[in-house]
Amino acid sequence: MGVTQVPYFIAQIKSRSFPFTKILLLSFIIPIVAFSSLVSGAEMDLSEQLEGDQQVRAREIGIAPGIFQPGKYNAITDVDGVLVGQLTLIQGDDVRTGVTAVLPHGGNLYQDKVPAAVVVGNGYGKMMGSTQIMELGEIETPILLTNTLSVPQAADAIIDWTLAQDGNEKVVSVNAVVGETNDSRLNNIRKRVIKLEDMIKSISGARSGPVEEGAVGAGTGTSAFGWKGGIGTSSRVLPEALGGYTVGVLVQSNYGGVLQIDGAPVGETLGGYYLEDHVRSEKADGSIMMIVATDAPLSDRNLTRLASRALAGLARTGSSMTNGSGDYVISFSTADAVRRTPTRRSEVSTLIELPNGSISPLFQAIIETTEEAIYNSMLMAVTVKGYDSRTGEARVIKALPVDSVKAIYRKHSGEVD
Repeated sequence: MGVTQVPYFIAQIKSRSFPFTKILLLSFIIPIVAFSSLVSGAEMDLSEQLEGDQQVRAREIGIAPGIFQPGKYNAITDVDGVLVGQLTLIQGDDVRTGVTAVLPHGGNLYQDKVPAAVVVGNGYGKMMGSTQIMELGEIETPILLTNTLSVPQAADAIIDWTLAQDGNEKVVSVNAVVGETNDSRLNNIRKRVIKLEDMIKSISGARSGPVEEGAVGAGTGTSAFGWKGGIGTSSRVLPEALGGYTVGVLVQSNYGGVLQIDGAPVGETLGGYYLEDHVRSEKADGSIMMIVATDAPLSDRNLTRLASRALAGLARTGSSMTNGSGDYVISFSTADAVRRTPTRRSEVSTLIELPNGSISPLFQAIIETTEEAIYNSMLMAVTVKGYDSRTGEARVIKALPVDSVKAIYRKHSGEVD
């Protein structure tokens, strides 16, 4: 098509009653206001792909896990300073992939590192940069999410971008942080079409504000529980009496199990869940990347503890965390009080950090946030027709049927018409 488009806005136009004048207006403003997301070389008919799909966030249909309230955008970008950029690649009949960038802050990340942690639920994955985070407890680059076979290109982009930053002229070592899931069920992953410049665009285009969800960026070709997965995000803000801190999560969902939505047995009711026929099934294999951000002043040790609670949120959705699943959590704090500045790294420093006794509300918040981010990744996704790299044939993975989910959830909740 050769123009910048945004699947989210296209879906909104198709699924809602927009007057013609508004559609015409959107055709001009979409390229301007699109939130750091490009559809490059899009040659497929998106209207066919989106026919009949509904896109809603979980809260729009009454699904609001937990007890705490979300932030302004109900997104990871509610955490002050966090930026997100995305690039979507849809080409021909077989390319359905992309990249999602998460920046802990908009400054020089190499010079002003942030405390961080990595937690692994099941380690069937190819994440890059994890050992140095575990050893030093800090992140010094943007985080890129992409497909499994594009991890090296993502690392190259991070390194090039970092070396080009003012103040990094003498840098000779960079710990690039890259997470991945395998999108080969819908994407011709062996083509390795994502270029270095595409990766850099996702970084340089990262912004605050609303975050696109569903079949965009690194979630373009992913699937979850046999349905279409994708990018999802959510946030929580603690009451002032508990510190007033914000936590946010962004996920790339591509895993399986027996889907539950806020306790409702959606997977069992709709069918097609892991072990349904008591035989080996691929429905539970895959991976999920979970990026956890907070403005609470946490040490890397307590960020490890925080990250581990994201796995509890994952479990609430019905994940089986099977042998073939890579379940990774990357967490970081944006708080100035704990930032690893050049001065603090070169001499003895006094840091202000949240004590152990005050961290439990954050644990609760991150469980809720992870759970809701996963629901958003699926409910905002659309049906995608792509290419199965294993069989060499066309494949369609359908969007989660929103009306059915609403009915199952209402029944589970005891609601009646």
